[in-house]
Amino acid sequence: MILEKRIPLKYWFKEIKWDLLIVSVFSVIIYFIKLYLIDLDIPLSIGAFLGTAIALLLSFKLSQSYDRWWEARKIWGAIVNDSRTLVIQLKQFCKESDNSIVKTMAYRQIAWCYTLGRHLRKQDVLGNLEDFISEDEIIFIKQKNHVPLTLLDHHGQNVRSLHRENLLNDFQQIQLDSTILKFTASMGMAERIKNTVFPRTYRNVLHFFIYIFLLLLSLALENIYGFLEIPLLVLISIPFFMLEKIAFVIQDPFENKPTDTAMTSIARNIEINIKELLGEKEFPEPLKNSGFYIM
Repeated sequence: MILEKRIPLKYWFKEIKWDLLIVSVFSVIIYFIKLYLIDLDIPLSIGAFLGTAIALLLSFKLSQSYDRWWEARKIWGAIVNDSRTLVIQLKQFCKESDNSIVKTMAYRQIAWCYTLGRHLRKQDVLGNLEDFISEDEIIFIKQKNHVPLTLLDHHGQNVRSLHRENLLNDFQQIQLDSTILKFTASMGMAERIKNTVFPRTYRNVLHFFIYIFLLLLSLALENIYGFLEIPLLVLISIPFFMLEKIAFVIQDPFENKPTDTAMTSIARNIEINIKELLGEKEFPEPLKNSGFYIM
């Protein structure tokens, strides 16, 4: 997630450098064509009209992309709240003699948060799990394709065992099951965003029309003195390409990029919160940012 800090110019340049290079090349070519071959008299209003239409499309595209990113952030906000709720419920419902199961489920919840983030980013989901769950459980989940789902299933099995042993009453079991179901729902919503591909043709068509607009504009620029129309055209293209690129990168918030939802940082904060609720004295520091963004 990009933070409220000064973003390096090289990051922005890296995102649109090839587009700027293409614009520079064809603007130079058109300049010399108009200078030595043929002078096309295209009204500037045509380019202005197309530029206005593209600006509206970019605004709509940016809004749609931000909605996907914001939904992902709301999902992880719900995971934070429900993780705290789960541990508080376990502490309230279970007797002091059952502290071991409370700690087991609390630590498994920490592991679930980390594995869900890695699962969505298609990373190794088994990294550092030995810090939170038993070796036997790690061996078992290695055989499963969907590790976060398996961890939630183990939560459910623990709750059922506690109820069967009369350590939880019916109401308490229902409350804990309801909280676990919320995790399943949040995971499903995150996977829906991950697996729903934003129409690529939409971006390609919009990208193509930005180039058409710049082409028409370069043909219509007649009253600019000499070679200045080339850098002017490049400067005009920057906001169009920048907005289009921003809309493109934030539409997928689980791709291990600076614009991602900060799932690792959120999972670390959940770990700190849960360990504090358990009364532990030692817990990790919040994740530090990587310059202008945090993961």
